Amino acid sequence: MNHELTIVATADGSNTIYNAEVGEHYHSRHGALQESLHVFVKSGLQYFLERNDTAEVSILEVGFGTGLNFLLTADACNNKQIQLNYTGIEAYPVNAGMMLQTGYQQYIPELLWQQFNESYANALTGKVELNATTQLHIAHSKLLDFRTHEQFDIIYFDAFAAIHQPEMWNEEAIGHTVSFLKPGGVFVTYAITGNLKRMLKSMGFKVEKAPGAPGKREMLRAVKL
Repeated sequence: MNHELTIVATADGSNTIYNAEVGEHYHSRHGALQESLHVFVKSGLQYFLERNDTAEVSILEVGFGTGLNFLLTADACNNKQIQLNYTGIEAYPVNAGMMLQTGYQQYIPELLWQQFNESYANALTGKVELNATTQLHIAHSKLLDFRTHEQFDIIYFDAFAAIHQPEMWNEEAIGHTVSFLKPGGVFVTYAITGNLKRMLKSMGFKVEKAPGAPGKREMLRAVKL
């Protein structure tokens, strides 16, 4: 796939990538950093940890992209001494050179940034240990081709918007995604639609509207019953 990717600044000063082929930014233009922290770290990771007394957490991300959600999550887990087992699904991985241009090193400790960049290529072929608390695997795969025996505590659903990638938001794609979630597990995404809510309820989830990141009034969080 020929990627036409460019680095673009967002409203909070943090960078994202624009994919001209899809016609979509990898993060909210209202603020990549704010969106990532609000939707995934706060509404996903912190929400789960506040309700579950655990020293380890496993996360599956649909749409690994620039790695920002992973980096902020790994930093949060390192700070709490929580073991993080993180799997990202990415059909079209960003090349390592472009990763370096994102400027995300300013939001996390220098050592974590270094460990990520040194491990990135290997993570695309299997599970790597970045440090004593963090394991990462980036499955170079389309969503429906992804297979694993693992079950996860949290799913970060960060696919491109349905207007650009409707096939990522249909019943087959969502059903496949949530099949990897443990009972009591949390599914979070930046988007909220009536269709998505109905779909998740029919799949045995308790669905709630949560306050959205800047630029979006609401987002969706669902817990697997």
